[in-house]
Amino acid sequence: MYTIYKLRADKLDQRFLDTLKHQFQDREIEIVVTEAAEAAEDETAYLLRSPANRERLLKAIANVE
Repeated sequence: MYTIYKLRADKLDQRFLDTLKHQFQDREIEIVVTEAAEAAEDETAYLLRSPANRERLLKAIANVE
């Protein structure tokens, strides 16, 4: 299972942890923390690496403008 939670750090509380524990029960999980803006930049950079993706994305941007 792959789950992404997007929230402000000041909203992390015991209820959030309890939800995680209930959702994943006794399974081992991995928690990765990154700033949301940084994650979006990384995704864009990844998509632009492929020449075919790059061309498609740039055409889509041009169509919106």
